[in-house]
Amino acid sequence: MPIDYKDYPANWKTEIRPAILTRAFNCCEFCNIKNGIIVLRGRYKDIEVYQDDDGNIYDAFDSERIGANYVGDIDDFGTFVKIVLTIAHLDHNTEHNDYSNLKALCQRCHNRYDRGNRNKNIKEKKLKIQPQLF
Repeated sequence: MPIDYKDYPANWKTEIRPAILTRAFNCCEFCNIKNGIIVLRGRYKDIEVYQDDDGNIYDAFDSERIGANYVGDIDDFGTFVKIVLTIAHLDHNTEHNDYSNLKALCQRCHNRYDRGNRNKNIKEKKLKIQPQLF
């Protein structure tokens, strides 16, 4: 989903985002995947994994290397994706930009982190739209 930067401070792209990425060593602060690499996501031996272009397979939850040269051995092939780190507001408030409230997350981790909040917002919208029954 595209970011509407009007909800963010003027220094978001020039100061805040770069500072958070530097603090995170340009890796996801949840799963430790590196920013900018292209990976194949899928499953291997019932574990959610990603595979780099050298054939190394990593656990998708902590980026621990679990094998090498298994090209073609991933079950349930996903798609190739470029990892782009995003900055998550841990309290889901885009006005709360204290660095302790911000984490560098890959798309996968950010979407999983936000899932509960999104579901809550969807339910609230549905309740507002539905007519009141008396």
